[in-house]
Formats: sequence, C-alpha cells, structure tokens
Amino acid sequence: MGQYLPIVVLATLAVLFGAISLVASKLLAPRRPNTAKSAPYECGIVPSREAPERFPVSFYIIAMLFIMFDIEIIFVYPYAVSHASLGPYVFFEMIAFSAVFFAAFIYAIARGALDWGPIKKAVRLDSGVPNPMTSDSRTFTSTIRRVGFEGRNEGAAA
Repeated sequence: MGQYLPIVVLATLAVLFGAISLVASKLLAPRRPNTAKSAPYECGIVPSREAPERFPVSFYIIAMLFIMFDIEIIFVYPYAVSHASLGPYVFFEMIAFSAVFFAAFIYAIARGALDWGPIKKAVRLDSGVPNPMTSDSRTFTSTIRRVGFEGRNEGAAA
C-alpha cells in the first residue's frame, strides 16, 4: 500500500490546487462588466444580428460520421497488423463489423447527412433573358461590400 502513497498525495495536491485556484479567482478577481466585455467576439467585426439559438443538427451528424470512421480505423488497425496470427474467426468478425458500419454509413447518407443547404440551380448567362447578375448597372463599387468601415468617413474607406 505504501507504493501508492505518492500517487494519492500528488492527486490530493492537484485537487487542492485546482480548488484553491478557483476559490481565489472568484474572491480576488475584479468585477467590472460592460457591454464590450460581455459581447461575443468574432474576428473584430461587431455582430449585426443576434446569434441563432439552435445549432444545425447536420454538424453533429458529420461529427458522428467522423467518429464512426475513427472507430472503424481503431478496430481495423490491430487486425491489419497481425491478421496472420488471429485466424479466420477474427476475419469474419471484421467482415461483420464492417458490414454493420457500412450499413450505418449508407443510412446516414440516405438520410441526407452530407446534403448542405438548399439546392441551387445553375443560372445560364447567355439565355437572352435579362439577368440582374450580369446587368450593366452593376459596377465594382455597387457589387463589393466593404466590411468594418461603418461609421468612418469615406476618405478613410478608400
């Protein structure tokens, strides 16, 4: 039991240091909140609208697909390294695991896991129909939107 004493002492000291640090920061830290400190920071640009409440579920589905591929690699790698000594039973287990993984992947693809955003239709530029994207009224200054110059005079923006 004496061999575990240094580990227990070190774990106790780590927990105490963490707890004391948290308590000290709550007691000693200055509290001067203002709107600039509480605003979300996004690359120096002041947000023009509120952030959406819900995060799109498709991000989580892509993350799950990534985790599925990681698990597949973690389970296949040991078999690939020593497949000769493992025998046919492990081979059939890997085939079964890969079949279940592939079925789950096909299901996720069929449910639209990789479909992002609305489907955009191609616009023909030479159809003869007036197109606002290719009109003569569009110029360099009317098309490009400069970001970060709100509230500054026009001379500084150029």
